[in-house]
Amino acid sequence: MSHPHAPAVRYSRLVTQSPIYYGWVILLMGTLGMIMTAPGQTYAVSIFIEHFINDLGLSRSLVSSLYTVGTLVGSFALPLVGRQIDRQGARRVMLVISVLFGLACLYMGFVSNAVMLGLGFTLIRMLGQGSLGLASTNLINQWWVRRRGTVMGLSGLLVSLLGVGGFPGLINWLIPLYGWPQTYMLLGLILLAGLAPLVVILVRDRPEQYGLEPDGDNLIPPEKRSAPLANEVHWTLAEARHTVAFWVVGLGLASIAMLATGLFFHMVSIFKDNGLNATAAAWVYVPIAITTALVNLGSGVLVDRIPVRLLLAVSLLLQAASLLLAQYLQGPAMAFLFGVILGTTLGLMATVQSVSWAKYFGRRYLGSIAGLGATIVIVGSALGPMPFGIARDWLGSYSLALSLSAVLPLGLGLISFFVGQPRKTG
Repeated sequence: MSHPHAPAVRYSRLVTQSPIYYGWVILLMGTLGMIMTAPGQTYAVSIFIEHFINDLGLSRSLVSSLYTVGTLVGSFALPLVGRQIDRQGARRVMLVISVLFGLACLYMGFVSNAVMLGLGFTLIRMLGQGSLGLASTNLINQWWVRRRGTVMGLSGLLVSLLGVGGFPGLINWLIPLYGWPQTYMLLGLILLAGLAPLVVILVRDRPEQYGLEPDGDNLIPPEKRSAPLANEVHWTLAEARHTVAFWVVGLGLASIAMLATGLFFHMVSIFKDNGLNATAAAWVYVPIAITTALVNLGSGVLVDRIPVRLLLAVSLLLQAASLLLAQYLQGPAMAFLFGVILGTTLGLMATVQSVSWAKYFGRRYLGSIAGLGATIVIVGSALGPMPFGIARDWLGSYSLALSLSAVLPLGLGLISFFVGQPRKTG
């Protein structure tokens, strides 16, 4: 069997006849893939939560627990998915995931009890939040190196506006028209009839397979190239996971994912405890989405020029600030400030998560490394809703849980300032 990184050049009419560097097409397809993870993301699933509770006759604690367990179980598939991306290429894996995710969304339309809901949560979190996002990010990283941060920033801008900013409103509009089961099934059909065919038609694996270089460097006169790619260092998964940087980045991202997911999942309840209604909680997603988009774009440009560790550190410190501020949301102005701080946190996190693995450890084994990294992050996100929910039920308030939770990102943020790019010694 040939090595997946063998230099044999393939022919693709689309790539050869493209009037622009084909990496731009890949950027759009990877971005579309990340947008279409929405049916498995908390910001979209949260719109269905009240319907699951009311229509299926389940308690809020049970639904929260099923979501946590489903996310945890689903996350353990990601190292396997990452290895398959390295072996089979992002195109084939992305196609299979798109089809399976579409079928999982169709299945959600038939959910009628707790067991079925738990299985559904496992599937949509594994395939949507985890696998499709992993394949889509990996795809873009293969085609861009020097301008990776900038193109990931552009991608993040679109994902924030169309995904975080668009899907909750779209779902909220569709459910009264068709019902929540039919809405989930419609999302599944979009994946099956929309995304999957586009993957077949437009997605291509590494640029070297088609006689191109990342960033289209062989299309640029040598004297205009900013930096050669000969210095790109490739780490194996075993090498990467023995570095301090891998765990600082992984645990830092997991901390943000955990605490942001907890805030999102209980957003309406937190706002009500502060004297604000559900409408205010829904509207706070607007400044969150806009800020996330703008910060993702800006930090994407910056990450090509400044160390990743600084962006991660600032993101963690802002996460701590958002947890403290969530206890004092008296009035729309404070709620808006909370949305901006949380959006800035998520914008910086998105940039760090999308570029750090490739920037630190190279592209050759990126699927395996990012797969393990994604597992760590998603395990973190799985653990977010439960502690806040338990604290609210037992103590009657989120305050203690929010204050104690702020210690974790604060500590990791300070550590992140001092742990940067790993260096191979051998």
